[in-house]
Amino acid sequence: MTDIILTGGTIVHENGRERADLAITGEAISAIVAPGTITDAKETIDVGGQHLIPGGIDMHVHFREPGYTHKEDWQTGTEAAAMGGVTTVFEMPNTNPPTRSATELRDKQRCAAKACVDYGIYGLLAEDNIDEIPGLIEAGANAFKCFMGNTFGNLPSPSTGAMLEGFEIIAGSGLRISLHAETASIMAWRQERLVKAGLNDPLHHIAARPEIVAIEAVARAAILAEWTGARVHVLHISSAGELRPLAEAKQRGVDITGETCPCYLFLNSGDYERLGSVIRVNPPVREEKDSQAIWEALNSGVVDMIATDHAPHTPEEKTNDVIWDADCGFPGVETQMPLMLTQVAKGRMSLEHYVKISSANPARAFGLWPMKGRLAVGAHADIAVLDMSREETVQAKNLHSRGKITPFEGQTTIGAPVHTVVRGRFVQRDRTLCADVKGHGRQVTSIQTMPKADPRNQDQSLATILAAGAAS
Repeated sequence: MTDIILTGGTIVHENGRERADLAITGEAISAIVAPGTITDAKETIDVGGQHLIPGGIDMHVHFREPGYTHKEDWQTGTEAAAMGGVTTVFEMPNTNPPTRSATELRDKQRCAAKACVDYGIYGLLAEDNIDEIPGLIEAGANAFKCFMGNTFGNLPSPSTGAMLEGFEIIAGSGLRISLHAETASIMAWRQERLVKAGLNDPLHHIAARPEIVAIEAVARAAILAEWTGARVHVLHISSAGELRPLAEAKQRGVDITGETCPCYLFLNSGDYERLGSVIRVNPPVREEKDSQAIWEALNSGVVDMIATDHAPHTPEEKTNDVIWDADCGFPGVETQMPLMLTQVAKGRMSLEHYVKISSANPARAFGLWPMKGRLAVGAHADIAVLDMSREETVQAKNLHSRGKITPFEGQTTIGAPVHTVVRGRFVQRDRTLCADVKGHGRQVTSIQTMPKADPRNQDQSLATILAAGAAS
């Protein structure tokens, strides 16, 4: 017997929409049929006038556990995701300790047992854990993160030699490598010079990290990916300049994807005076021309998806007159969907395209398709039910994250997820978090339906040469 019918709504796909009832049995969508066709469900919910989209898939969150749980933990972070219509998250490795080995991955999996939405976990690709990478793959890492530039946690950026060897090893697994694509040496040099000169204002954060750091890093990583056959993903695209090496790599056939975040679409350097250190994020919010170029790339497909870089801190950690002493980042997993739906309401993007960049493209890129990223029979019942006319105001005090500070404070949004369903279970209903959802989330399985990876130049890989040397 059908468990739930969502009746009277409009189902939105990446390439169209339909008026239909959606039936859920167990964890999956069991039918999409003409309204009124199925009448024997345990529960029928009227969603007339509302839109059903696949739950958001946020490939870039920091839930801070283990080690920094005063900022966030897996329960509060996934509760914020549920309230934001996000049904799957991928969590980053710069915790304390970082997720650099199979042992630390298993520790994080235990922390994640309290999650209420589904999740993936990144393993770290760093200078000092190359030998740990096969173990991370075996233990179930969903993807890898390489910090080419420094950020919270101060993990040392790997040399290009270590990156190449890491790419060679990971290429054969088919798992994607996500890149904080900023060149560490340029930033370190410039920031040191600025600090010595006593230049400590918010705008000096941009001066320390000009767009050349992203342009060089994206181009270099794309070349390494092309050589090795590794799948790569450029995180938090912030500048117009890095769009060119991204687009050129795609044209050459490199398996490379890219994301941007709301702060790079909606904020610019003109907001630094108003927001002060609250706006500090890595990479920095840049010029209006960068925002415009990223919007165009997001609509054209050069940038593949929207993510948040959800990075909560306490208000005290975010506010400082010396910009270098303010922590970088802010919460975003709960506000992304309302902010983007507001742009849909204004005609800047279709709701179908939003489905593509928020769910379908992330699912494909990280091997979750066809179970996630779409509303179709047999797929997981991961659903955000939208009231496209609902107006709300962003207020940090109401966020479910522990990070009670946001650069979007006071903004009015149009459109909100009024229900969130994860694998057939409501985790948020009528804009209220559901009871007893702690622990409903589970770790996803990546690449089970991805085409086989095509590692290249493996005869010249360092692992192959070392193995041959050992054999002789």
